[in-house]
Amino acid sequence: MSGAAEPHRKAYIPGMAKAAEQKAFRTALQERRFDPAYYLYGEDDYLKDEAIRQLIAAAVEPATQAFNLEQRKGGDLQAEALGILLGTPPMMATRRVVVIRDVSGLRKDARALLDRYLKAPAADTVLVLVAGSGSKADKLLESTATAVEYAPLTGGQLPKWVERRVEQAGGRITEDATSLLLDVVGGDLSQLALEIDKLASYAGDGTIDEAAVSAAVGIRRDETLGHLLDAIAQRDAAVALGALAGVLQQPKTSAVTVVMSLTAQMLAMAWGETRALHPSRLSGEYFNLLKEAGSVYTGRAWGEAVSAWTKAASRWTARELDEALVTLARADVALKETRLSTDEQLLSTLVLTLCRMPAPRKAA
Repeated sequence: MSGAAEPHRKAYIPGMAKAAEQKAFRTALQERRFDPAYYLYGEDDYLKDEAIRQLIAAAVEPATQAFNLEQRKGGDLQAEALGILLGTPPMMATRRVVVIRDVSGLRKDARALLDRYLKAPAADTVLVLVAGSGSKADKLLESTATAVEYAPLTGGQLPKWVERRVEQAGGRITEDATSLLLDVVGGDLSQLALEIDKLASYAGDGTIDEAAVSAAVGIRRDETLGHLLDAIAQRDAAVALGALAGVLQQPKTSAVTVVMSLTAQMLAMAWGETRALHPSRLSGEYFNLLKEAGSVYTGRAWGEAVSAWTKAASRWTARELDEALVTLARADVALKETRLSTDEQLLSTLVLTLCRMPAPRKAA
């Protein structure tokens, strides 16, 4: 085995926000500063794969990857084979990269060898240990390797990821186009990446705008779930019913997801109604609520949702919001039962019921 590196010290402060960990990791790669071992974990496999690609591109010259890049699965490695991987020096290069996916699948003897190695890792090897989604975080690896967590992106993280991805492709995208794209595709990063590549080819050297998304992805603003949610928040039954058929035709959108997002919207508005705050303050409180709640299916980007909830706050009373939540609960039960009506018919009835609840009278 080649010379050992200095004993590893965790590069990031324990408890550091995931976004900050990832930013520090990207900065280190850009500056070509590599720690001897990394532990990538969390529920978003796409982000982990993206991080691995970036690390390989920064650490190993393409011409020498055949000699200096090894990628294996933990469950396929015997202790002896792992020892050879970790002990092989780089060829015609200053370092080599070893990626072990599904590290939790290592056999007992291989894991014992890995733990010994991490106490004195080689100076000319960058070891990347990857946990699959659904795996419990390994506390020992968190402390002996540079740990970076990749949780699914939420809220304002998604638009930023889209903008960064478009910039990496050499393009630009407007805020409205980003919003429309997220309304259609949602948070599936692999699908978003495919659509962004398609949009980059479509727009060429130009800016990707809403018209480009409509043309290349095949969706109009008035066919998005966000548009439907806005119309219901504003109690505009005609607009909501006009959007419904198109919304249900979109990939990954169903009657169930419509009811889920409507429930989240009504719960948020009911919560906001109890605060009796000025719209400028209410908007900030909504963002805080979403951050504290974590994974909430809003049906669109957080910024778009918060804007809609804030604008619609004066159109609903506490009693009406309570009645709306009861109506949504009944719709959820009906969707799970055998019935003669179609999903579109059931949702049409739901839209009419929600929008036609008596609106509060405006003060004279």
